[in-house]
Order: sequence, then structure tokens, then C-alpha cells
Amino acid sequence: MKREWRLSFLFIISVLALLTFWNYQNRVYDWDMPGYMGCMYTSEFPNSPDKVRILTYEEIKKEAPAEHYTDIIGIKQWDIPRQYFVKNTQSFIEQLPYFQIKVGYILVITLFYKLGFTAPMAVLFTSLISYFFSGILLFYILKLLFPKKYWLAVLLTIATMLLPPMTYMSRVSTPDMFIFQFMLIFMIGLIKKWNKWGMFALLFGITFIRPDYITFTLTYIMSVFFFHYFREKKIDISFIAQGIVLLAMYLAIIKFYHYPGWKDLFYDTFIDRRPIISTHPIDVSLKDYLSIIYIKIIYFKKVTLSLAIMIGVIFWRSKDAWVRIISVLFLVNVYIKFFFFPQSAALRFFFPFIFPVFIMMLYVLSKKYNDLKLGKIT
Repeated sequence: MKREWRLSFLFIISVLALLTFWNYQNRVYDWDMPGYMGCMYTSEFPNSPDKVRILTYEEIKKEAPAEHYTDIIGIKQWDIPRQYFVKNTQSFIEQLPYFQIKVGYILVITLFYKLGFTAPMAVLFTSLISYFFSGILLFYILKLLFPKKYWLAVLLTIATMLLPPMTYMSRVSTPDMFIFQFMLIFMIGLIKKWNKWGMFALLFGITFIRPDYITFTLTYIMSVFFFHYFREKKIDISFIAQGIVLLAMYLAIIKFYHYPGWKDLFYDTFIDRRPIISTHPIDVSLKDYLSIIYIKIIYFKKVTLSLAIMIGVIFWRSKDAWVRIISVLFLVNVYIKFFFFPQSAALRFFFPFIFPVFIMMLYVLSKKYNDLKLGKIT
């Protein structure tokens, strides 16, 4: 069996390399790229905002296909904000806090830039290499779940890596693919029964990379805290300390980078993108919010149905309270994310929470063939 696993691993490595190259050939220079490049250049030229803006768009123009670049700078009549970003330094710089808070991600793309990649490629390469490593991590998870079914691990890995959300995340300049691999490591930690401090280190890294994942990291700690309390009938203060540290880091990042806030993000994304943030005060009423949620949730029905099926299978096949809690944790975080940022047309925002539910379903089904048990965090 070891020989079969070695051969299957070599085969997966080859397939992942080909798929990564395929995604590289279909890479997308999108309008998130100027934001992340601007963050990178700001750290290099902190006192030269004009240079940051000019350099950002000049470097993209050198590499991006013409149709991608015109989409970034906005040549259509209604693309006024993008036209401002490319020409007006104040407009461009005021957008950067939306991107700067993803500190860990910015550090990684900056590292690749310092290693010799062009600025646009440093951003894109981060997604591409994350895609490759995500495939390896997924294959490892499937090996843990189905130790005697190497062919199943191979097929599921390839099928997953060909899913549209996966290929799309690997091609664009966003941290979604990068954070996805850390969510897979989180699943490995659960399966391998890492202790609470090992899991905390991972949660710290996830929050540092994407502070908006604070809802996930805190709800996980709360889940473990209450599970431990009801099982042991005592309070483990270390979980409280972990939550305080994560929350403190989140608040420090938000304050340091002068993050505009959730209402500003919601307004700029779903109501009206402001060319210059500081000159346009916002007002988001409850009616505005609910009307947008109503429209967006209609287009979320396929996700809801898929999650309902997977959760149904998990509850049907497993009576383990911890398994159910973890599964519901991911389910809840899908909808926390949705109600804070209801971009239902972009599955990449929710996929890092949806896919772990699928893994939990596979774990439950694997118990039919293996004596595998999900350990509680101790």
C-alpha cells in the first residue's frame, strides 16, 4: 500500500504542476491588483503617494493584456471610481486601507517582490503557489480519511482542484486562495488532534493574514470553550486569553491602518463606490441593508441547498457532538460572512468555509471504512 501511495503522490504532484501552469496561462489582472500593489509600494515609498499610484498602474500596464488593463482603469462611462483611482492620488490612497489590513498577505506578496518577481506577478504568484500547495494539503487530508483508498484520494483531489471557485481563486490577485490553504491546515489540525496552543497559533496566523476572519477564529474558540466547559464542568481560562489576544490583534490592525469600517465597505461595494471616500459621507439605513440582503440571498440558494445536504449527511451518519459542533461552526460562518458581505455572486468569499463542511462530510462517511475519530482539542 505504501508503494501505491508514493506513486499516487507523484502523480498528484505532476497533475497539480500542470494545473498550476494552466491557471498561470489564464491568469487575470483584475481591479484588486492595484490595491495590493499599492500597499506593497506604500511600504517601500511611504512618503511618496504620487509615486505609489503612478508606479502601480505603470507596472500593471507593462504586463497585463490590453483588455485586462482597460477593465482595471475603467474606460466605460459608469466606471468613474476606477478612472479616479488611476488619475487622482488622494482617491487611490484612500482606498488602500481596505487592502492594507490583510497584513500577512501583504507581507507574503512583498517577499516575492523582494525575491525578484515583478510587482504584478508577485501578487499572482502567491495565488498560484497557494493553489499548488492546497492540492497537496487536500491530498494529504484525503489520505488521512481514506488510508486504503488511494485512488479515491487522487480522484477527489483532481476533481476539487478543477472546481470553478478553485481555478478562479488561483488566477486572481486576492488572498482567497492563500487563506484557503490555511483552512486546510486547520482541518489537518482537527483530524490530527493538535493541542489547543497549536490550534491557537494557526488561528493567530489566519487572523493576521485576513482580519475579517476574526469571526471564524473567535467563534471557534467560543465553541471549544463551551464544549470543554459542559464536558469537564470547569472553565479553561486559556481559551478566554486566546480570544482576547486575537481580538486585540484585530483591533490593533484596524486602528493602525485607519480602516474605514464595515458600513463604508458595505456602501462602497453594494450601494455606490465613492471616488474619494473623505468627501462623501455615507448613510446606510436598515431598509437599504435588508433590501440588498433580500436580493442577494435569492442568488445564494444553491449554496444553501448544498450546505443543507452536507449538514444533513453529517447529522445522519454521526452522533458525535464534537463533529456536529465543528460542522455547524463552518455553516454558521458561511452565513456570518454573507450577512456582513453578501456578495453571493462571488463564491470565492465563502468557499474557504463551505469546503471544510464537505471535508467533515467525508470524515463522517470515512468512518464506515476506517476507525477514525476526530479528537477534541485539549
